[in-house]
Amino acid sequence: MIRVLIADDHAMVREGLASVLTADGDIEIVATVADGSAAVEAVSADQVDVVVMDLSMPVLDGIEATRSVRATAPSVRVLVLTSFGDRDRVRRALAAGATGYQLKDAEPADLRAAVRAVHAGHAPLDPRVAGILLPEPASAGTGLSAREEEVLGLVATGMPNKQIAASLGISERTVKAHLGSIFRQLGVGDRTSAALWARDNLAR
Repeated sequence: MIRVLIADDHAMVREGLASVLTADGDIEIVATVADGSAAVEAVSADQVDVVVMDLSMPVLDGIEATRSVRATAPSVRVLVLTSFGDRDRVRRALAAGATGYQLKDAEPADLRAAVRAVHAGHAPLDPRVAGILLPEPASAGTGLSAREEEVLGLVATGMPNKQIAASLGISERTVKAHLGSIFRQLGVGDRTSAALWARDNLAR
């Protein structure tokens, strides 16, 4: 069972989200709160796996609340759920420690899938905001080796290093070495940005 805390300043939204998220029976709502400060306090008080976090809230906004949650409870994942999909908010939310970012008009099934993905350690990003994380389209011909392209393609599917290693018949240490090389060549600093590059540039 995935234990979820909902943080949103609108009561109807909180009630609606609780109904949507619990529809399949594998997600439990342990608390709902109306501001970021209350979210931080609730995470400390309750057994929480995932916080579904609005960005625009009183007392403490969702970005600062995300930063505080991740600092005080590193094992708790944060899925931002907001109406705002602009580059600045997306980047600031992810920099604060959010694992995923979804827009509020997402389909119910997609939202439940995003909660499960965040809980599993993946980084689900709404397709409408994912592309803006890269400031410019990367140029073709980056010099990646065939093996590096294989690793990058699996990263883009959300596969963790251990599974990538098993899939390709190599060690986790080798996977990490390939990722370091990939990051340097693409000029990115994390798996999310590398995955976005792969989705835009690797041949399907």
